[in-house]
Amino acid sequence: MIGPDNGDLILRTGVAGAAAKAGHRLTISFESWSGSATLIDEAPTRVELSVAVNSLTVLRGDGGLTPLTAAEKAVVRSNALKTLQAKKFRDITFVGDGVATIDVGYRISGQLTVCGRSVEHAIDVETTQADDSWELSARTVVRHSDVGLKPFSLMMGTLKVADEVELEFRAQIARN
Repeated sequence: MIGPDNGDLILRTGVAGAAAKAGHRLTISFESWSGSATLIDEAPTRVELSVAVNSLTVLRGDGGLTPLTAAEKAVVRSNALKTLQAKKFRDITFVGDGVATIDVGYRISGQLTVCGRSVEHAIDVETTQADDSWELSARTVVRHSDVGLKPFSLMMGTLKVADEVELEFRAQIARN
């Protein structure tokens, strides 16, 4: 089992629109999540990840006309929770049951579910083996439009969150 005690789940957004220079590129963390893998001979055959949407925390905002203040971080968090419909859909999930070996680890294919909408998604997970642990890392891009979400926007759409967001995962787990 993996989670915040032995890993990080970070979301990075971009900005788009005519006024993009005024916006912040956000770094967001999720403080409550868990993942597990079914293994056969130390190789994954099924992977599951569940993320509590309400655990979203805005770490920082890069760029923009002024630095992102604590009060603005709270507003950003509120807007993100509205976009993700956190009151109705409490979790984001990924269930991967298509696992293929690649040069650096595994390509895991499965169903990503955001706001109740499931789409096919594949993630390349890099694995590094140490004497007593595994180090896992992955980066993937998810588009708002792929999961039926409208990116948050301001100023009549001239400043908005970019359609693509990047999700980064890192964990270290003990080897059995």
